[in-house]
Formats: sequence, C-alpha cells, structure tokens
Amino acid sequence: MTYHKYPVVVSALADEEGGGFGAYVPDLPGCMSDGDTPEEAVHNAYDAIEAWIEAASELGRDIPAPSQKLTLA
Repeated sequence: MTYHKYPVVVSALADEEGGGFGAYVPDLPGCMSDGDTPEEAVHNAYDAIEAWIEAASELGRDIPAPSQKLTLA
C-alpha cells in the first residue's frame, strides 16, 4: 500500500501547543503527527501512517482505502 496516497491536512499550531505544525490523516482515526515546518509535519505523518497501518494489521482491524479527494468544511 502506498502511504503517500492518504491525504494529510497540515495546520499551524498555537504557541500554547508548542508551535510548529500539526498534521492529521482524516482517513485513519487518531493518526496524526507534527513538525517544526509543514514539510516536516507531512514527512512525520507518513511515518505515522505506516505505524497506524501496521498496528491495525496486527490487531486484525480494517484499513480504510485512501480518499479520492479531501473536502474541507
């Protein structure tokens, strides 16, 4: 499975949250990461996607397919 096909949403974190950027993967509940730059946050999110999928596989849980597109409200 190609981890880079999962959409990743990146947003700036408030100084109270430590600053930097947060990244989450809407298709995979609870899958998120962060980084000092948007690029680092995305890179770390791909590591989180891999770990999320490995854990789900070990637990016998379904792994959602990547979304075709991302709609933000």
